[in-house]
Amino acid sequence: MSAGPAALTCYRTTVRPEWVDYNGHMNDAAFAGVFSEATDALLEWLGLGADSRAAHGYTAFTLETHIRYLAQAYEGQSLLVDVRLVDHDAKRLHVLMTLREASEGTGLATGEVMLMGIDTMTGRAAPFPDTIAARVGELYREHGYDEWPADAGRAIGIRRG
Repeated sequence: MSAGPAALTCYRTTVRPEWVDYNGHMNDAAFAGVFSEATDALLEWLGLGADSRAAHGYTAFTLETHIRYLAQAYEGQSLLVDVRLVDHDAKRLHVLMTLREASEGTGLATGEVMLMGIDTMTGRAAPFPDTIAARVGELYREHGYDEWPADAGRAIGIRRG
């Protein structure tokens, strides 16, 4: 599958001591937290930061997430999250994030998320405001995929036979 151009690196952090579990590596909840913070950074990049949310009366909710753990992360390790927009429509974003070790780029996990645009006055799904829709289109053109990525849309299950 073609990966297309480089992803948007939207978030950087370091593995904190409180994220390390009894096995000596970053715990699963911390991976989820990093992907959540990266999602917030993406929304900020798209123009849905706190000020914009208030001005537009618009926000985004997470509908679904899926995390795949690929390698362990350890205390003090520098991390970054790359974001790619897999697909979108007038009010939804299908995003695939890759958590990497910052210095060597080793993939540690993928986080897939479906986001829904919400009108905060009605609490219901609504199309993205024009300025946000323009940024979504820009992200998709610049950082989208030419073909469906192998890491997206995977189902969980035990393969038999």
